[in-house]
Amino acid sequence: MARDVAFRAGALRDYLHFQRKGDLDNGWGDITTGAGDWETVFSAYAAMRPLRGSEAVMADRLGGIQPYVVTVRQHAAALQVTTAWRVVDARTGRSFAIVSPLADPDGKNAWLEFIVREGVVE
Repeated sequence: MARDVAFRAGALRDYLHFQRKGDLDNGWGDITTGAGDWETVFSAYAAMRPLRGSEAVMADRLGGIQPYVVTVRQHAAALQVTTAWRVVDARTGRSFAIVSPLADPDGKNAWLEFIVREGVVE
């Protein structure tokens, strides 16, 4: 099965940066959480499996949206990831919005899976 491939260490071929918005200091002592620039919290090897793409019409333009299932080893830093974060491919610089919560696909606390979409990160 194609799904089993992602559960072997050799299938983790993509190196990804997991980023969240940093804090913004307005210079007057007020700090706004999550309003700053994107900051890399951690990087990890992952498997990215493309799903069936779709097309969306926004502002009278047709644009493609490509979702992927990302599989990473479960560890403390990965458990912090939320849909407010994004993933950046370290090799290509492409950014992906995280659109689903984390899931433990096999129930053994070894792997985490979530869905990302290319081309929709703000």
